[in-house]
Amino acid sequence: MNRIRIGVIGCGAIAQVHHLPNLTALHREFEVPIVCDLSHGAAHAVAKRFHVPEFVTDYNELLAADVDAVLLCHGDPKTEVALAAFEAGKHVFIEKPVCFSLQEIDAMLTAQRRAGTVAQAGYMKVHDPAFQLAKREVDTMESYRFVQINHLHPNNSLHLSQFDVERFNDVPADAFKPAGAAREKAQAEAIGDVLSQTGLETDTRNKAQRVFYLLAGSMIHDIYSLRVMLGSPSEIVSAEVWSEGRGVTIVFGYPNGARCVATWVDLPDLWDFRETLEIYGDKKRVIVSYPTGFSRGILSEVTIHGIDDDGTTYSKTPAVEWESAFVRELRHFHACITEGETCYTSLESARNDIALIIDTVRCYVERKSVVCENA
Repeated sequence: MNRIRIGVIGCGAIAQVHHLPNLTALHREFEVPIVCDLSHGAAHAVAKRFHVPEFVTDYNELLAADVDAVLLCHGDPKTEVALAAFEAGKHVFIEKPVCFSLQEIDAMLTAQRRAGTVAQAGYMKVHDPAFQLAKREVDTMESYRFVQINHLHPNNSLHLSQFDVERFNDVPADAFKPAGAAREKAQAEAIGDVLSQTGLETDTRNKAQRVFYLLAGSMIHDIYSLRVMLGSPSEIVSAEVWSEGRGVTIVFGYPNGARCVATWVDLPDLWDFRETLEIYGDKKRVIVSYPTGFSRGILSEVTIHGIDDDGTTYSKTPAVEWESAFVRELRHFHACITEGETCYTSLESARNDIALIIDTVRCYVERKSVVCENA
């Protein structure tokens, strides 16, 4: 098996809790010769902890090193580094959010095509064995009439406290200014025209900005999972921001007339994370329940309710394979590079999600339904 030499840019929580332990376990598929972080302390600590030979604080040094691929899990936006990685001829794995604007994703796609390399979005939930089992069930349904998403989100620190995540305060404040400016530019590209509408109230503008980043950073898991499961919605019927911006409820419409009600709620002090995707048809319903992304060894679950041909109602909870979604997405990245497998979570597909987020913000601000770009 061909081992891929992969450099990791960003040595924070997601790298320490998932990616580096998983890359270490996948030693037949990957070798990690170098890591990078703006924080010297974090880069050094992670290199020592995971036995990585070299660490740097400048991503250009990593791209100049002898690596085949890079995993981007540093702070947002990741566009500048992604473009540089493609320019350097690397395969690129980009943790979510891939980016914020269509201009950014289009620039990435152009750079990727020029490089001729693999680009995979870090959409781990669709690699989850439970999700894939559920999709097989949904694909057998004659149709679906109602879909529901509930995402009850505690503070991530509650779950991160279960892990030894090393953090350092050694990066000068000025070092973050370029990323901040890039973030503002991306927001202006994505929703600047929406936020600049005449007569827009300050409260609405502030909530629109909050929901924009919430959708891109957390609810993106629900958005891409919904798209992979059922295809893109044809319209956003309504979007409501409530509880002082701590709750979001969106109604998506589908070409067959079905509706999806998707809700995200901030419950900062409650330990119990809940995230479900429920698909209801006339004779079957399929429910997927996910654990928090900051967990290890906790399986997602699938529950199937249906009616047999003889009219008997049944309920079953199939056993789910133990391999984690994070491990599976890395195996898939390896297969895309070494075997030419078609990328399941490509940048092209991620573009649909960015467009949907922008349309959702527009729906909220303008208080009217929006026909989706890909309808």
